[in-house]
Amino acid sequence: MFTTRPTLQGTFGMVSSTHWLASQSAMAVLEDGGNAFDAAVAAAFVLHVVEPHLNGPAGEVPAILAPAGGEVQVLCGQGPAPAGATIERFTDLGLELVPGTGPLAAAVPGAFDAWMLLLRDHGTKSLAQVLSYAIGYAEAGHPAVERIGATVETVRELFTTEWTSSAELYLPAGKAPAPGALLKNPTLAATWRRVVAEAEAAGSGRETQIEAARCVWREGFVAEALTEAAARPTMDTSGERHEGVLTGDDLAHWSAGYETPVTYDWNCWTVAKAGPWSQGPVFLQQLALLPQDFTDVEYGSEPYLHTLIEGSKLAMADREAWYGDAAPVPLAELLSPSYNAARRALIGEHASGDLRPGSPGGRTPQLPKNVLRTATGDSAWDALGVAGAGEPTVAKDGLTRGDTCHLDVVDRWGNMIAATPSGGWLQSNPVVPQLGFPLGTRLQMTWLEEGLPNSLTPGRRPRTTLTPSLALRDGVPVMAFGTPGGDQQDQWSLHFFLAVALRAQVRGGLDLQGAIDAPNWHNDSFPGSFYPRTMRPGSVTVESRIGARAIAALRARGHDVILAEPWSEGRLCAVARDPQTGVLSAAANPRGMQGYAVGR
Repeated sequence: MFTTRPTLQGTFGMVSSTHWLASQSAMAVLEDGGNAFDAAVAAAFVLHVVEPHLNGPAGEVPAILAPAGGEVQVLCGQGPAPAGATIERFTDLGLELVPGTGPLAAAVPGAFDAWMLLLRDHGTKSLAQVLSYAIGYAEAGHPAVERIGATVETVRELFTTEWTSSAELYLPAGKAPAPGALLKNPTLAATWRRVVAEAEAAGSGRETQIEAARCVWREGFVAEALTEAAARPTMDTSGERHEGVLTGDDLAHWSAGYETPVTYDWNCWTVAKAGPWSQGPVFLQQLALLPQDFTDVEYGSEPYLHTLIEGSKLAMADREAWYGDAAPVPLAELLSPSYNAARRALIGEHASGDLRPGSPGGRTPQLPKNVLRTATGDSAWDALGVAGAGEPTVAKDGLTRGDTCHLDVVDRWGNMIAATPSGGWLQSNPVVPQLGFPLGTRLQMTWLEEGLPNSLTPGRRPRTTLTPSLALRDGVPVMAFGTPGGDQQDQWSLHFFLAVALRAQVRGGLDLQGAIDAPNWHNDSFPGSFYPRTMRPGSVTVESRIGARAIAALRARGHDVILAEPWSEGRLCAVARDPQTGVLSAAANPRGMQGYAVGR
């Protein structure tokens, strides 16, 4: 089978990420004796520098980690809504939705503390060592990828008229970063140098310094700058200037933590995901909805595609009705055989355009009212002058659908991690002048309606689209994978996983690259997580190379098929380890010519 690249194999260490510089920085850490968790932290901070349009230090990150010989854990780096983020406060401003940009949409930043917690508990390297790569690229510069400049151009007017601190960094002399031009962020480099210096002044021990860095972030000069920025009236997607509600107390009283993953067994595999404060269980529900004879269906055939598309619609409808951190989630019922047998019966011969959540345990589903239903070619995004595809979709006023990054690492000892850093991208908020990065906007994923599982609630996490994956065989971690892509993540990841599970192996290992390269697709028949919360009932977007026969057959079943570019759906990364031989594998997405896997 033709693939764009080989599936890498070796025995020392493997890394896959959405940017080659992050991948190689992680590999440098492994070569220097670090483990997978040291490498992941170093790569994450490099991603903040080289993909600033996709993530930042004040964003968030969920990760799934499998320490060698230990239990699989979820690392939650998703901060909650600030104490002052009440529905009443927002609706009193005349808002029906949380804005897609600006400090009013900022949750408590979670990424930095999560990476520090991982480094403290599972790493071996010092704070200075893992930050050195990001400091180097921020200080000396890195060749800008195409989408940075393109993203900046979409918000040029906003930057020059309102967000002037962002214009100073990303529009020097009025010019957006050209592809390949060196892009520097000396302020960010200075921030990390100061954090390291203050941490080292606290003591000589590795853990002492990491704890000191966490304190600097939550209560020191970083916290002061972030809260000052949050209090500054800022133009957002509502067309008005609003102050945020994030305070020093919010920063001081929250920390990242570990959780037990949600798992589901399918066809000799076990898949582990973050809980329903993420969309992770959607992946598991899609597996649970597959018929028992699905493994006999021809891979990539029209019946195969139709079954997955319709199952995804049902799972995503349940996400909207039941997932969130503001109310208990009936997850056991949602994954139960009886519930999914009844739901599976709803998948007919023709495409459904309805949003059909179930009633687990006889409960009545609650759906949001402020959903903008659009038809293909008549989207709110078209009217807003949106630019960009595959990366964050950004309108001229800064409105963004969002996208993110991903990284996976496995080392020679068998440590494994999948992480999806996101938020705090350059188009989310003005750059904080003292720090070199902006606040995030994750609260835009909550609803300003009472009684929903994802209602805006102080102290509760907004439901995130971020959803890394880890798969096990016979209880042993075998594969870590994931993708950027907002609401599409658990659709693209499922297609990848099934391609791995159902197709031939290469060189005695999993065909990771073939599964990533396989034609992909997604549907939008559910309320989007990003402002302005649109849905396109019955739509399915497919890569055109999926083939004319399959496209015609899907349309005959009533699917509203949207043809995308041949290589446009998904930005998957993956690493794997054969527990019998110790052979490691890795692959990365060729779409966008940015992601790379490295290893030996």
